[in-house]
Amino acid sequence: MSTRLQVVVDDSELEQIRLAAQREGTTVSEWVRRTLRLARVTTASGAAESKLAVLRAAVRYEFPAPDIDQMLEETQRGYLG
Repeated sequence: MSTRLQVVVDDSELEQIRLAAQREGTTVSEWVRRTLRLARVTTASGAAESKLAVLRAAVRYEFPAPDIDQMLEETQRGYLG
């Protein structure tokens, strides 16, 4: 069984949706259905997705870091006091 869903968007937003659907070679209805499915899956795994988003943002930066041996030594010193 299918149910009609009505969503109100402004004209400029609808035009952007039409263009997105056109770029993918599909109808607006199919584009919206796919987008809603993707949003549902993404939302369902929110904890993992939010962590991945943070990691993706972090790897965009370059920070100086010592080599692994130095980091381990500094960590051990911190534990010992």
